[in-house]
Amino acid sequence: QVQLVESGGGLVQAGGSLRLSCAVSGSAFSVNTMGWYRQAAGKQRELVATSTSAGTTTNYADSVKGRFTISRDNAKNTVYLQMDSLKPEDTAVYYCNRVPQWNHYWGQGTQVTVSS
Repeated sequence: QVQLVESGGGLVQAGGSLRLSCAVSGSAFSVNTMGWYRQAAGKQRELVATSTSAGTTTNYADSVKGRFTISRDNAKNTVYLQMDSLKPEDTAVYYCNRVPQWNHYWGQGTQVTVSS
């Protein structure tokens, strides 16, 4: 059984930064492409950043490109999301998951709130 535990969210002013972490257990973490997803209130969950298994290739949604950086430490089974120049529209619950996602395994997410 896969467990995903996200942390690092919080309340920050526009222009600020946060670093999210996601610890993954119960899977062959190092062979999976991992991603960060987010879901704002009343909206569908969206994929914002991905990292291939070795971390050599990353991709970003246009809305976060140039501001967010995904990274991973396969020795720690952990994926990170560095978020800079945050905007109010980045406010959401952030989740990590495999890409494509494990439909039956989601963590509790971590709330990010950006005030204007």
